Parts: sequence; structure tokens; C-alpha cells
Amino acid sequence: MGTVTGGPPRGITRPRPWARRGAAYTVWYLRLVALLNVLGVVWVSFGSDIRRHNAQDYFTPYLLTAGFTSGFFALFLAVTMRRRKRAAWILNLVLCGLFFAALAVSMVWPQIHRHAQNWVSLVLTGSFLAALVVGRKEFRAKGDPANPWYAGLTAAVGLVVAALLGTALVAGTNSANGANFGDVFGYALVRLISLVPSDTEFAAIEAPGWVDVAINVMSAALFLLVLFVAFRSPRNRELLCGEDEERLRALLDRYGERDSLGYFALRRDKSVIWSPTGKSAIAYRVLGGVTLASGDPIGDPEAWPGAIDAWLAEAKQHAWVPAVMGAGEEAGRVYARHGLDALELGDEAIVDTADFTLEGRAMRTVRQAYNRVRRSGCTVRIRRHADIPAREMDALVERADHWRDGGTERGFSMALGRLGDPADGRCVMVECADGEGRPKALLSFVPWGPHGLSLDLMRRDRSADNGLIEFMVIELIQRAEEVGVRQISLNFAMFRSVFERGSRLGAGPVLRLWHSLLTFFSRWWQIESLYRANAKFRPIWEPRYVLFGKSSELPRIGLAGARAEGFLGVPRLPAPLRRGERRREGLGARIGNARPGRPHPRRGGADRGPTADPRPHR
Repeated sequence: MGTVTGGPPRGITRPRPWARRGAAYTVWYLRLVALLNVLGVVWVSFGSDIRRHNAQDYFTPYLLTAGFTSGFFALFLAVTMRRRKRAAWILNLVLCGLFFAALAVSMVWPQIHRHAQNWVSLVLTGSFLAALVVGRKEFRAKGDPANPWYAGLTAAVGLVVAALLGTALVAGTNSANGANFGDVFGYALVRLISLVPSDTEFAAIEAPGWVDVAINVMSAALFLLVLFVAFRSPRNRELLCGEDEERLRALLDRYGERDSLGYFALRRDKSVIWSPTGKSAIAYRVLGGVTLASGDPIGDPEAWPGAIDAWLAEAKQHAWVPAVMGAGEEAGRVYARHGLDALELGDEAIVDTADFTLEGRAMRTVRQAYNRVRRSGCTVRIRRHADIPAREMDALVERADHWRDGGTERGFSMALGRLGDPADGRCVMVECADGEGRPKALLSFVPWGPHGLSLDLMRRDRSADNGLIEFMVIELIQRAEEVGVRQISLNFAMFRSVFERGSRLGAGPVLRLWHSLLTFFSRWWQIESLYRANAKFRPIWEPRYVLFGKSSELPRIGLAGARAEGFLGVPRLPAPLRRGERRREGLGARIGNARPGRPHPRRGGADRGPTADPRPHR
């Protein structure tokens, strides 16, 4: 049932051992070249022969810039080769082939072939070229077809901008007379594309050395930027379509109760990949070259391996880094069998409505807060989204936007990213009003199978009293039969085990240090307060994991996760240049939002981030 046996995933050919070794040799060779370039620059710069070099006019800041640039260039090629990008293999083959041919031809001259280092260079270059040919089948990762055009545009625009900046620097520091704008601009432009301009050609210009170095640094930065644009991994442009959404909903109807985060796979800024049988799927999003999935695969667990194989095959095809955020323990074991490692991210708080009680000494604080809010006259209304009239839903959406803390919508793995969509009629809205009937807060829950709910959205008026959110949650738990609910997934508490065990007697030094660091950062991100707020309800804690391929990729995965959840923004192109991007985003926003006589609901509404509310939230 979707399990791949007897061979590698579909679309991936099993490489031969010597091909893998050849590919690995090319990566380590480039790393060594990068290290030698950087060490060579440092040795020449700070070694004992620096004065002799300066006396002979050999050492200059320009050679320093060139040395670091060549080192970073080699390191960049090593990174792209490690990701098995086909374009990087072609570039290395062309450059290495030309250099090897030139070196071989030059060896006929006596003054060249009599030096042993030239023979060593010839042998090393030849071995690198042979390794490229041997490992050619390993380099299959595709690039974005538009990358060469973007790289050319970046080079043209960057060269003009850098030349103008260099012109301003030279014009402002030139100590000679008689130089016109053409001479100054030409000097800056030549400095950008070469190390040392001709002194006779620009005799009317005498710029300080730091200006020349600054221009060379801009040149090196532009060169590396063009390389990055040319070799960056492609973005995934195929977002969730109407057919995919219908198929996912059908799987959720059958298997949705397995994972409380399953409904969030319906976010329309995600893509989906299916198992060969169509009985399982993985929803993901590509950010910064990371294909980021969330929660467990959707569908029949027996078909999970097929979906995981297809997802990993696509990641390898495009040189994406695979990662999963918030996977459950069962899914984590399946992912681990496919080569991914697991790291505990935190715990999900789940309340069983039948076992919940306010009685007992442990619930005294929660019970007192609940009774205080109830005596103030606050009332709670619970109903399915489908039972809310369109006009009232529009008012709720507007109110939720008004109560949002900040202008950034947060959420990816545990948020739906929209409110009031007609397709989400089974979601549950919990509204709270004060004694005078004024709205004060609202909660929205997505379905978790036929008898469960998972918290999606939490908003409250800033003037509302403390304890209002707890009051609403308890009301929902006590009145769960009104909507046929038996279990409710509340919030996700990151690093719960650290807070729980770090302050206990006998905690080790590493655990205490980790506890102190998290407590310190909780001043801004409210990590500990989330755990404390969840613990009030005496929930069942279900561990959640982050899955990754290599430990070295964790920082990159962390940045992608922060971007997906809305905690980290990146610079964007001006609006006129983002037409294609807006069109792709708009496609997902339009699916299923049509209702006669009603405007399209606002996208977003999911804000479980630490800035939303200091009380329980995702």
C-alpha cells in the first residue's frame, strides 16, 4: 500500500560506489582549495615576508581581496557540488578542463616543466577532472530555468550601482586636479572589473588606498551575489489546487483523527505531493531551499512510505533540504527509516473533555480565575462556522484583524492562515462578550477528526481582563457535547521537558544551563509562559519532533521555519517586480472563497505566535 520495496524511490537511480566516491572527492578537493586560498592570504598578509613583498610592490590590498574572493568562490562551488547541482558540475568541468588544457600545453616550455610544483598542479587538476567525469551521474539536481536571466540582470544592475557608488567615493576623495566625470567613472568601473587600473590612463586621479579596497570589496560581493542567484535552488510554484484540496479533505474524513495538525495541511500557501497509490500525501512549503513539511503525512499510514519517498525524491531532484516540523512519534519513526534524524521540539497539550475537572487542590488557581470571570457577567457562545451568517462572519473577521497584535500574520504548522472561508464550515468559533454584551475575545478551532478540535486562532481585546482566554477554553471543554467534541488540542509548548525538569532537584549542569537560557529568552518570546499556561489545564502531553537529514542543516532549517511561522521577514522586491509572486499567492487565496454576494475573506487570521497573547496559544 504505497510502500517502496526492492529498490530506491521512483525517479532516483541507485548510484555506483565509485560514482559516489568521485563526487565526494570533488567536494573535499574544493574545500581544500578554499582553505588554502584563505590561509595563503592570511600568511602573505601577516607572515614574516610581508615587508619584502611590499618593498617589491608585490603585496597590495587588491591581492588580499582577490585571495579571499577566490577562496569563497571555491567554498561556494563546494557547497553547490555537495548539493549535487548539475549546473555546478558543468561549471567545474568547463573551468577545470580549460585550466588543465592550458597547464598541459604550457608544460612544453623548459622554464615551466622543470619546476616540481607545476607537475603537482597538473596531477591534482587531472585527478579532479577525472573525479568530475567519474561522478557525473551523481549530479542530477535541477536548477531554476530562470536563474541565468536573473543572474544576468543582477550583474548588470549591480555593476551600474557599484560603479556609481565607486564614482562617488573616488570623486569625494580625489586629491588630484583635472579629472572629469568620465575619468572618475571609468576609474571606478575598471577597478570593479580588474585588480589594478593603469596609472598612465588615469593619471589625473589619486584616490586613497581604502577607496580602492572598498571598490574591490564591492566587486567581490557582486561576483558572489551573481553566483548565488545563478545557482540558487528553484522555488516551488505549484501551490495547493482545488483538486488537491478535495482529495486531502477526503483523506482527512477517513484518517483525520490520527493527527491533530492534519487539517492545517489545507493551507493554500502549501504544496502537496502524493504517494503512488494516492492514499497518502505530504503538504509542504519551500523556503530558502528548504522543503518544509509539517505534522504527520495525511492518509493511510501504510501508504506513508510512498509519500515520503516521493517527497524526498523531489527534494533531491531540486537540491532542497528536507525537514519536518511538528511530526508525531509514529510519523517520526517512519521518517527515521527513510534516513531523517529526529530532535524533540516540544509537546502538544491535549485535553480529554470527559476527564477534565475543576475540582481538586491542583486546579484551585484555575477554578478561582474561572469563577471570577463568570461573576463579572461574561458569556460564551459556541457554534460551527457553517452556522454563522455571512454578515456576522464578516464582522468577526474584521474584529479578529483589529485585535491582532502587529501587522504580521503568524503560523504555518499549527495555523490555517484564513478565517471565514466557506470551505471551513466544520470549524468551531468560540466568542466571548462582557456583561454589557460587548465582544471581548474569540477563538477558532479546526476539526480534528469527527470528535476533536485543534486550536487555530486566538484574538482578544487588549482591554479585556486577565483570565478571559482560560474562561473560554474551560467553557468549551464543559460544553463540548454541544459540538460533539471529546478531545481538544490546545497549544504547543516548545522545550516543555526542559522547563519541567530543569528546575528540579538533581538536574544536571547542562540541563540547568539550557533551562537558564530558555528562561532568559522567554522575556521576549514567552516560551516559558506558554508552557505554564498550558499546564494549568492538566493536559496530556504529546511530544512533537523536528526531522532533518544532517545536523549541519539545522541552522538553515531553523531560519526557514522562522520565516514560515512569520517570525522572520526577508527583503522583498518592489511591488512592480512581484507580479508573478502575487499571482501565485492569489491563486491559493481564491480557491473555495467564492460565495454569492459576499466579499472574499481576508487571508490570515492565524496568529499563534508569542506576540499574540501571553495566555494559551499556539
